[in-house]
Amino acid sequence: MKKLVIIFGLTAMLAACAGTDNEIEVIQPLNEIYENAYAEFNDENYEAAAQEFTKAENQYPSSPWAADALVMAAYSYYMDGDFAGAILAADRFMRFHPGHPGVPYVLYLRGMCYYRQVSDVRREPGMSAYALQQFQQLVDRFPNSKYAKNAENKIIILKNYIAGKVMYSARNDMARKNWPSAISRLQSVIQTAQETVMTPEALYRLTECYTAIGLPEQARGYAEMLRTNFPDNEWTKKLDKAPADFDSGKKE
Repeated sequence: MKKLVIIFGLTAMLAACAGTDNEIEVIQPLNEIYENAYAEFNDENYEAAAQEFTKAENQYPSSPWAADALVMAAYSYYMDGDFAGAILAADRFMRFHPGHPGVPYVLYLRGMCYYRQVSDVRREPGMSAYALQQFQQLVDRFPNSKYAKNAENKIIILKNYIAGKVMYSARNDMARKNWPSAISRLQSVIQTAQETVMTPEALYRLTECYTAIGLPEQARGYAEMLRTNFPDNEWTKKLDKAPADFDSGKKE
């Protein structure tokens, strides 16, 4: 009799659970989930595809296909414009599959998620730095990857972009006659972004700043640096047309 009461009690408890929102999810066969996922992807239903690929990885984390499911989930989120979702899936892949052959692609995809969010230099919240970090990591770790060349091109673009942000702030400092801040920003361009197109202007602006605060020797040094390294640049030509007191080392 006691056994019957216990069995009845368990049955009632299970029935109660079934009536709540915490119903146990039925595990689908992996091949069925994959078929659904690729069907959604091919129909360009990328959000649904990402959810299906994520389900495949969640329900079969030990499967040889789990890593590929995460890659496809990240790519599906990316195609849907859900960069946060793509980055989360990519981060999970990197955490659980650090030695997988797909790591170079995931680094590239993660970089592209940040790269696609880069906006105007006056409002950009730092995505350029994150993108640069991912592409640089890809190039450093996998220089022979088929994604490395594209990443290198993106690095050049991003370095110019970041230098452009610094120059924008430096010009604002100069307009407010905040010379110490302007000089600090301009020197950072010279020190960390020498290969960018912003370097000639930074040298010219440094000549301006040091002239403005009455330090002609420093102004002359940056002027000569500009002439030596960029003899035909537009900023060098502008320097040579400046008033005599702007650059005391100007050629006669």
